Amino acid sequence: MTGDAIGKAGRHYVLAAGGTGGHLLPAFALATELERRGHHVALITDERGAKIPGKPDFLPAHVLPAGRFGKNPLRWFGGLKAVWQGRDMAKRLFETFQPSAVVGFGGYPALPTMLAATSDDIPTVVHEQNAVLGRVNRFLAGRVNAVATAYPEIERLKDKHRDKVHLVGNPVRSGVLGLREEPFPAFSDDGILKVLVTGGSQGANVLSEIVPDGLAMLPPALRQRLQVTQQCRPEDLDKVRERYRNHDIPAELGTYFEDMAARLADTHLFIGRAGASTIAELTAVGRPAILVPLPIATDDHQAANTREIVKAGGARMIRQEKFQPKELAKQIQALSQRPDTLATAAHAAWNCGRPKAVEDLADLVESFGGADMMDVIKVGASAPRAASQTVASAPGAAREPSE
Repeated sequence: MTGDAIGKAGRHYVLAAGGTGGHLLPAFALATELERRGHHVALITDERGAKIPGKPDFLPAHVLPAGRFGKNPLRWFGGLKAVWQGRDMAKRLFETFQPSAVVGFGGYPALPTMLAATSDDIPTVVHEQNAVLGRVNRFLAGRVNAVATAYPEIERLKDKHRDKVHLVGNPVRSGVLGLREEPFPAFSDDGILKVLVTGGSQGANVLSEIVPDGLAMLPPALRQRLQVTQQCRPEDLDKVRERYRNHDIPAELGTYFEDMAARLADTHLFIGRAGASTIAELTAVGRPAILVPLPIATDDHQAANTREIVKAGGARMIRQEKFQPKELAKQIQALSQRPDTLATAAHAAWNCGRPKAVEDLADLVESFGGADMMDVIKVGASAPRAASQTVASAPGAAREPSE
């Protein structure tokens, strides 16, 4: 620990995240870094967020109600009531924990806690994982002290709030980050082409439908060198396995791969969705990709997430309505026509990575409560504790939908 870190040690920080792993995994990473620096950290989440694996053992979790606001105005009253209940409960927690700052990671489960913090004049930071500012972070942007972003270009952010923006990146798992200095897997004109296909934690039906047939349309000389690893929905496994068997393409299928870092290490080409965590890991390691944004993603944020890596030459993006076997085969050929083509794309993806994201985010959070503002890239105008879980519920508390 540095002398500067020792001087800041012992502070209390609250992290607010829930709903999905996309919100919680960066919070877990930040909690680990702040704890390493000697601080005390608590998590406020919702019921669904409390069940997502990966929470550090040292991190106490407090489950509060979180309101949900859909298109039906009749549900808004219940959502507002839950938000206000969660806000009051968070304020009571602050009375005992006395945080130096509160950090929100977007999503409706973070809203009550962030409203409690701003009403109590506690310094606040929101972290946006996507290239489009989410609805809750958009609502909070005018109230918080800083907005930490994962991309240099952020849509749906008002110009008057850009002086609050700090580009830090999106934290990734340590196992994946450890691969950053490893060389791109050797690939030659007659070598095996290893393809990794995932569609998020539950797989994606469109990938199961299209990818096997797209790979089968490759020229025989390339098709015969394929080795595929694909994540599928449970109901798709038998169907996809039969397709690969009929195409005589060796493929390992599963509904979930615990050793994803090891599989990514051996990958020459990734095919999958464009979630924030996925792209953060691809750019951290440097892996070429064919990305198919989820078409129903809020504000089309997955398509926006692809902008930087595609512009750099590290990936190709195919809209789902155009994601057909012939188009997939065409893009794979373009990326793998020569061994150096894949390696060049891999390096372009690697250049988009922000491996110090969690350190920079922690520096920003530490800058509140007596320290000077941290020295990460500014975007805007210039462009021993036992783990515990406290469950507090409220009648009619609503949950955030999956993203």
